[in-house]
Amino acid sequence: MMPITMADPGESVLVKRIAGKDETRHHLNELGLMEGDTVTVIQNNGGNVILQVKSGRIALDQKMAMRIQV
Repeated sequence: MMPITMADPGESVLVKRIAGKDETRHHLNELGLMEGDTVTVIQNNGGNVILQVKSGRIALDQKMAMRIQV
């Protein structure tokens, strides 16, 4: 597994694990990120990422993005 920050723009990846405290995992789940889902990396700038999740896009800072393992 690797953090989603290592994925290239345009790459679709499977979310294998979301690490962190329960409240962090819950927050990411509310944004639409779930383990087992496939997401597409739209942009990756120095660890900050924009993801296509289902029918929407979300932006995550590097600290939050590092918790998503693909």
